[in-house]
Amino acid sequence: MKPEIFIFTNGHPTTLPAIECGAWLGASMQVPLRLIGVDENPSPAQIDEEVHPLEAVFEDAVQVFRRAGVKYQLEVLVGHAEEVIPKRAQEQNEMVAVGPLGRPSLKRLISGRSFRYLMEEVRGPLLYAPRVKLPMRKILVCLGGLGYTVTAQALAFRVAAAARAEVTLLMVVPPVELDYPEARVLRDNWHRLVETDTLAGRNLRQGLEIARTAGLAAAVTVRHGNVMDEILSEVKTGNYDLLCMGSPFSSTALRQLYTPNITAEIAESDLVPVLTARFARDG
Repeated sequence: MKPEIFIFTNGHPTTLPAIECGAWLGASMQVPLRLIGVDENPSPAQIDEEVHPLEAVFEDAVQVFRRAGVKYQLEVLVGHAEEVIPKRAQEQNEMVAVGPLGRPSLKRLISGRSFRYLMEEVRGPLLYAPRVKLPMRKILVCLGGLGYTVTAQALAFRVAAAARAEVTLLMVVPPVELDYPEARVLRDNWHRLVETDTLAGRNLRQGLEIARTAGLAAAVTVRHGNVMDEILSEVKTGNYDLLCMGSPFSSTALRQLYTPNITAEIAESDLVPVLTARFARDG
C-alpha cells in the first residue's frame, strides 16, 4: 500500500494550516493525502444548519489540494478527536498532520493541550501546524546528544531533498553542572563542538555528512544555555519554515517521566510548524 499523509480536522478554522502544510508536503514528496474529518458533535440539530463545520473546511481543503495538484481522499469519522486520531493513525502508521483543535482555554487549562496527548499516542511521524510557513525553504533540525533524534533527522532530510530546502543542524549545550571528563569538554569547547570527540560532536559530524551526501545544503549551529530558550531564539532569528525534533517518547528511560517535554513546549509556542518522529532502532 502506498504511503499517505493523514490530515485531521474537527472543522475548527485553526486546523486549516495543517491542511495547507499537508498539501504542500504531499505535493513536494509526491505522496497522496487523506483528509479525515472528525465529527465531534453529530447532533440532529446540525442537519438544519446551513453549513456543517466539516463541510466548510472540506470545501476549502479540496480547493487547496487541487491547487497543489495532489491526489486526495476524504473520510469522516465520529467521536472525540483526541480518541479518533490515534486510533485511526495506528491502523496504517502514516504521517499525521494536525493543527490546534480550537479547545476552550478552560479545557486546555484543566486537561492540557491536545498535542501532548497526541504525541504520546500517535507512534508515526506527527506534523503539528499552528500556522502556515510556505514554501518550506529553511528547515531546522534539533539534535540531541543521545541520538534519539536520528529518525526525525532522516525524515527532515527527506523533506528537504523533496523541497530543495536548506538544512541547519542545531545542537544546544546546556549549562554543565556535573564534573566528569566529557562534561568538561562540552563546557569548555561548546563553541567548536563539531570538532570534538564527544558523542554530541560525532552526532553533528555524522548528520552533516549524511545531509551533504544526499546533496543538501547543510550547516551546523551550536548554542549554549537553556535548551528551550535557545531553540526558540534560533527559530526566531533564523526565520525557519519547519522545525524537526525527536520525540521524548522515543526513549523508554524513566527520565521522560520527570524531565520537561521540550518538543511539546516548543510546538505550543506556535512559532513554526513542528515535525516530530520517534526513534526507531530498525531505521
